[in-house]
Amino acid sequence: MGWLLNLFTQPESVAHIVLLYAIVISVGVLLGKVKFCGISLGVTFVLFAGLVAGHFGFTAPTPILGFMQDFGLILFVFCIGLQVGPSFFSSFKEGGVSMNLIAAGIVVLNVLTMLALYFLCFNTDDPRNLPMMVGVLCGAVTNTPGLGAATEALGQVWSLGTAPQIATGYACAYPLGVVGIIVATIVIKYLCSVNVQEEEEELRKEDENADPKLKPVNMSVEMINEALVGKTLLEVKEMINRDFVFSRVKQNGVEFTPSRETVFQKGDQYHLVCAQNDAEAIVAFMGRVIDANWEKKSSPLVSRRILVTQSKMNGKAIGHLHFSSLYGVNITRVNRAGMDLFASSKLRLQVGDRVVVVGSEDAIARVANKLGDQMKALDHPNIATIFIGILLGIIFGSIPIAFPGIPTPVKLGLAGGPLCVAILIGAYGHKFKLVTYTTMSANLMLREVGLAIFLASVGIKAGANFLSTVVHGDGVMYVACGFLITIIPILIMGAIARYYFKMNYFTLMGIIAGSTTDPPALAFANQVSGNDAPAVGYTTVYPLSMFLRILTAQLIILLLCGM
Repeated sequence: MGWLLNLFTQPESVAHIVLLYAIVISVGVLLGKVKFCGISLGVTFVLFAGLVAGHFGFTAPTPILGFMQDFGLILFVFCIGLQVGPSFFSSFKEGGVSMNLIAAGIVVLNVLTMLALYFLCFNTDDPRNLPMMVGVLCGAVTNTPGLGAATEALGQVWSLGTAPQIATGYACAYPLGVVGIIVATIVIKYLCSVNVQEEEEELRKEDENADPKLKPVNMSVEMINEALVGKTLLEVKEMINRDFVFSRVKQNGVEFTPSRETVFQKGDQYHLVCAQNDAEAIVAFMGRVIDANWEKKSSPLVSRRILVTQSKMNGKAIGHLHFSSLYGVNITRVNRAGMDLFASSKLRLQVGDRVVVVGSEDAIARVANKLGDQMKALDHPNIATIFIGILLGIIFGSIPIAFPGIPTPVKLGLAGGPLCVAILIGAYGHKFKLVTYTTMSANLMLREVGLAIFLASVGIKAGANFLSTVVHGDGVMYVACGFLITIIPILIMGAIARYYFKMNYFTLMGIIAGSTTDPPALAFANQVSGNDAPAVGYTTVYPLSMFLRILTAQLIILLLCGM
């Protein structure tokens, strides 16, 4: 049985290192599924499993732990950037501005509360206290990427021997952070005298009065404007200056798919698709709405959804593909990430889009061949794009940025660099012919593997001194400070959101969960509300919040610890 003993006691062997990570991650993930009062810690429990392993000396060489920690962090934050990138900039439009202001306010107040508690409760002459409080900040808002960014940044500026294991502060604050976010959300309900029934009625009225500009509208119109007689479809589009798509036309009793050269005649019947806010103007210009059941008419035309899987189509504008003139078909709608978009001529296709095409079966088959329409093509993640992005992210994160009065140049590092590049690639990669589409399951797999490796590495490294810090050090103080960092900003910004911005409570619950990037809080909000308002708030503020969490944790270390 000596071979088995050697497997557990020889930290230099590859088998021992793989065994160590396998045990820590598997135990952590399994225990993370256990719920306490309906709340589970999820994959974050891997950190606690690593702390236990490190405490009992079940460890690996420090350079190996460091490499695994950094690699897991890069993989994790890059996949997050790819996920939030497509919606990062659009989240600032219209109503998203006020939501993101509230989320940014929570982030800023978290930082200010942490700094206030640091100066009030800790010895500022000890350089180890500030990094530990940054760990408390990350744990209080349940933001693991922020911990990773701070840990990586600390290695750039720490020159006093062994850097403090800020994961200790994170581990102390995290459990009450999860609970505190939910508690603060409930407290806001009573402080602001929220009436749940009134909030539900408000949401219902908002849905009725909503004006979704990109929501496609189908209608049949009879052309009675004599000024359009003899004009081509292209000329009419230029005259009305509105975007619309004719999927079918009935002219002189014959039904067919129109092209840009189709000439208008009085009495023509057209089935068109346009954006909802353009519908009234288009009808007023052309004629009148009629009731025509096109589906029941004898016609060779069919409608079909086609999946865009051909990489050559990535970033192509619909108008530049000339489907109407070349194939005799029209694209009427585009479904992207579950949302139906009006197929305007300027809309650029992305791999993974589902487009609705109307035309003859033969023509649609040719279009499907051009667009790809191969489901299996999306089953494989785009490894090239991922590693090209990581390469660019590491280079970008290594660029030194000098600030006056700061002796050490600031770098975005291994967390900030890949995150920024991933967001940009996710938003604009199609313009550079980079296929950024990755199935949700593939993205989640890469992200969770990276996070588990990172948390296991951090826990194992911090485990040796964790118990002594908590029991004999400032562990209780870290827990108390973490709880205050969690609830004070939420209560302040929650009151502002309710009384100044007049935000719906259910939407606010999602904003709070998104600003702390906390899935358990979102799950609680969904359970309480029974509608999708929390999910809307969460997804609107999540991209900016995640970016700010990673950036602020890193900047505190680089700016304050580097002085």
